[in-house]
Amino acid sequence: MQFIEALKLKSKLFFLFLLITMGLFAFGFIGATYVNAMKKNMDSLYFGSLIPVTELNEIVQTYNYGLADTVYKASRAEISPSEAASKIESSLEYINKKWKSYSSHFKTEDELHYLEYADLELNRTNDYFYKVLNAVKSSKDLSRISIKTLEKKVESIHNILQKLINYEVNMANYERKKFLYAYHSILMKIGISLGVIILGVLVMLFYVFESIQKDQTRLEVASKKLKLANKKLENASYTDSLTNLHNRRYFNFIYDREIKRAKRNKAYVTFMMLDIDYFKQYNDTYGHVEGDYALKSVAKVLKGTLKRPGDYVFRLGGEEFGVLLSDTDETNSANLAREIGDAVRDLEIIHESSTVNQFLTISVGVVCCIADDALDEEVLISRADEMLYEAKEGGRDRYVITSNASKAKIA
Repeated sequence: MQFIEALKLKSKLFFLFLLITMGLFAFGFIGATYVNAMKKNMDSLYFGSLIPVTELNEIVQTYNYGLADTVYKASRAEISPSEAASKIESSLEYINKKWKSYSSHFKTEDELHYLEYADLELNRTNDYFYKVLNAVKSSKDLSRISIKTLEKKVESIHNILQKLINYEVNMANYERKKFLYAYHSILMKIGISLGVIILGVLVMLFYVFESIQKDQTRLEVASKKLKLANKKLENASYTDSLTNLHNRRYFNFIYDREIKRAKRNKAYVTFMMLDIDYFKQYNDTYGHVEGDYALKSVAKVLKGTLKRPGDYVFRLGGEEFGVLLSDTDETNSANLAREIGDAVRDLEIIHESSTVNQFLTISVGVVCCIADDALDEEVLISRADEMLYEAKEGGRDRYVITSNASKAKIA
C-alpha cells in the first residue's frame, strides 16, 4: 500500500514537474516576445526620430553659419572671394546630401505633401545661393548684396524646416506614448502570467515559488537597467561629448522656453556669446589634443562660475560657447563676464601665437535686458554676436555688454 502511495506521489511530482516546466517555457516565450516588442518600440522611438531631427538641425545650422554667415562676411570683405566660394560650395553640397538622406527616410502620406513643398522651397533657396556663388566666382562686387534679402531667405527656409523638425519631435512624442502604453501593458501581462504560475506552484511546492521569485527579481533589475540606459541615451543626445556641456541641440530646445518664461515674468534675461581668442592658431601651434584640453578647461571655468539651476552653458560649436541667464541684471551680468574672463586667463594656459596675452584668453559679447513682448529672440542672439564682434575688434581678451536688444545693427 505504501509502495502504491509512493508511486502516486512520484506521479504527482512528475506531473508537477511537467506543469512547472510548461509554465516556465510559456513564461519565457511570452517574456521574450514582449521584450523583443519593447526593443522594436525603442528602436522606433530613438533611432527613428533622433536621426531625422539631427539631419534637419544640421541643415538649418548650415544655412545659418555655413551660408548666411559666409555671404555676410564676404559682403563685408572679411574673407577672400576664394574662401567664400569654397565655403558656399561645400555648404550647398552638405545641405543637398543631408536633405537627400532625410528625404530617403520613411514618410507618411501627409508628410510627403509638405516634404514636396519643402523640397521646392529648399531648391529655390539653394538657387539663390548658387547665384551668389556664381557672383563670387565672377569677382562681382558683393557689397551690393542685400543682407535683408539674405536674412529673409534664410529665415523662410528656417521656418519651413522648423515645421518639419516640430513634426518629427511630435511623432517622437507620439511614439513615446505608444511605447509607455505597451511597456505598462507588458509589465501587467508578465505580472499576471507570473502570478498564475506562482499561485499554482505555491499550492504544491514552495521551492518552485522561490525559483520564480528570483526570476521576477532579475526581471525587475533588467527593467531598471533598461530605464537607466534610456536615460543615458537621452542625456547623451543633449550633451557635448568633449566638454560635457549642453550642446547646440539642447540650446535649440531650451532657448525659446527660457525666453518665453522670462517674458511671462517680465524678468531680466542675459545671453552671452564667448569665443576663445586665436583658437585656430592655438590648434596649429600645439595640436588638436592640446586644443581639446583648452576647450575642456574653458568649459570647466564656465561650469564652476555659473552654478545656479537657471544658468545654462552651451558649447555652440568649435571654440564658441553660449551662456543663458535669467534674473540677472546688467551689473551682475557684467561682473560674471569679467569673472569668467579673469578665470580663463588665470588658468595660465600658454598661448604663444596670441597677440593679446601670453596666456589663453576669451572674448565675450553680452546682452542683458528685461524680457517683454517686444523682445525678439533672434535679435537677442544677433546683438550678442555683435557685442562679441566689438570685443574682438576692441582688442580681444575683454567683454562688451549692452542692454539694447530692440534691433540688430545689421541692415
